Amino acid sequence: MNQPAEQISPTPTPAETPVVYEQPLGERMRTFLRLEYLYQQLLFNMERHSSWATRAAVTSLLDIVAILARGDLRKDVIKELERQIYIFDRFQNTPDIDEGRLDDVMQSLQSLRNKLNFVGPQYLTPLRESEFLNSVKHRSSIPGGTCEFDLPDFSFWLRKPHEKRLSDMREWTKNIRPLCDAVGQLMWLLRNSGQTVAQVASKGVFQYTLGRDMSAGMLRVSLAPGTVAYPEISGSHHRFTVRFMEWSNVEERANQVTEDVPFNLTIC
Repeated sequence: MNQPAEQISPTPTPAETPVVYEQPLGERMRTFLRLEYLYQQLLFNMERHSSWATRAAVTSLLDIVAILARGDLRKDVIKELERQIYIFDRFQNTPDIDEGRLDDVMQSLQSLRNKLNFVGPQYLTPLRESEFLNSVKHRSSIPGGTCEFDLPDFSFWLRKPHEKRLSDMREWTKNIRPLCDAVGQLMWLLRNSGQTVAQVASKGVFQYTLGRDMSAGMLRVSLAPGTVAYPEISGSHHRFTVRFMEWSNVEERANQVTEDVPFNLTIC
């Protein structure tokens, strides 16, 4: 049974944090979001002592390398960093600008650009040529293929002290960190560049057409905590549709909400 609108979107208290769903509007943004997601997983699991966490960290690392090997993402990121540096440089003489914060952003962007230039275009070579990582990658395509009897050397390494595993992981990731950190910085800038507007999805559906002069890379749909609905977003650089679905349970398919759903929309 459908919930009343006031139950679908309860009013949050100041201590509550809205739930945000993001949708890329282009292939490069999809790549950035996937890379950011994998990098967060990698960093989270690297620091944990469990061998299972280290397994997960290695899997994330191999997935990152697979994404980076598909094209010259490093070149694209450097271009975007330079574009952002140019934009922020033009703000330096703007009245009432927070010069301290502007300098921090500029220095961060310039540092990331310099680090990416330093690692060079062959930054993936050590990872691609690692026999150890290649053996794990090869067996990872098989369900359960990294078991102890399949990869005894991997199992032996996982039994080493955490400090040794962490040292190896840091060595493997040192060349991809500048790019991943740069993507994270660019995503932070993008998320803070959009203007958030309160919207209402009439009977659970919201459609929007972007102006010809409007450039957008990502959408952010924000809902109050405890909302029983979630958005399914589809679209492109020109138009998009947000359809709210009412969650039931894992045994049943979600149904489209039939009441009006208030939400906040940010076009970045």
